[in-house]
Amino acid sequence: MKILIVDDEQLARQRLRHMLSSSDEHTIVGEAATGDHALALCQKLNPDLVFMDIRMPGMDGLEAANYLSRLENPPAIIFTTAFSEHALSAFDSHAVAYLLKPIKQDQLDNAIQSASRLNRAQITQLKNDETPNARSKICVKIRGTLELVPIEDIIYFKADQKYITLRTEDHEYLIEESLRALEIEFEHRFTRIHRNALVAEHFINGLQKNTQGHTCLSFKHINDLLEVSRRHLPEVRKILKSAGH
Repeated sequence: MKILIVDDEQLARQRLRHMLSSSDEHTIVGEAATGDHALALCQKLNPDLVFMDIRMPGMDGLEAANYLSRLENPPAIIFTTAFSEHALSAFDSHAVAYLLKPIKQDQLDNAIQSASRLNRAQITQLKNDETPNARSKICVKIRGTLELVPIEDIIYFKADQKYITLRTEDHEYLIEESLRALEIEFEHRFTRIHRNALVAEHFINGLQKNTQGHTCLSFKHINDLLEVSRRHLPEVRKILKSAGH
């Protein structure tokens, strides 16, 4: 079994590597100290099993695991944590394996035997229980590869049936997420201007009419126009006024 160890503490990684070395059935293919690095290594090394610390700076283990679950062949994940046993205990032991630090050898062996792949719903619920903070990046899938788009680069989200268009200065991506969930998660960064659109306030340029005579929002750096509904127009004007437009 190919194993990847993910923990921001070097001593924790070394200890786990030492414990795993007692068996010749495993091969440790790599180590990562951040969720971003773990995602990159998983796509490169294709491990069978990932030991994932939950609390890490930047992208935490739950967010990283959520992205990994979208791979065509996702690895099994064993969470390692010193926190919130109550959140993890909500899951059946056959659905998710986890280890409370300090890890003991017999617990490690049992977890490896019972580890299974998490589905996205399980990871999302676990993330809701464990970490209420908004993501710093959005995961997009391009030609079978996962990429991370920083939140500060996103100009708007626009809903179209079951997909959401994520727009940056240089690219458009399609993601399968709920616009309402995005609005709640990023309420301090994005403003709703229409039932189908959220925009990043710092990219707003001004208001103008489109060829149909509808009031639309224009943006810095791109030529796109998004219609503003009558309901949300007062809030948009308030944002423009406070920004000096």
